[in-house]
Amino acid sequence: MANKNAVPEAREALNRFKMEAANEVGVNLKQGYNGDLTSKQAGSIGGQMVKKIKPVRTLSFDRNCRIVKGHKTSIRYAFSLTV
Repeated sequence: MANKNAVPEAREALNRFKMEAANEVGVNLKQGYNGDLTSKQAGSIGGQMVKKIKPVRTLSFDRNCRIVKGHKTSIRYAFSLTV
């Protein structure tokens, strides 16, 4: 993660966030260089971080059909909120 230009407090928060994400996916991450990680492990950490930052929300409901009386249409929306 490129955070060399971040203020110290932000860098510490990013590192804590990365460690928490690694712990959640079961990857043993250590402070400093982690060149021994596989691409799959590193990707799972990044993926977990993205899930937490930008979660996908879904909304589902049934709607009465406007054309045929008594029929219903299932509608599902998937969206993500960016803050």
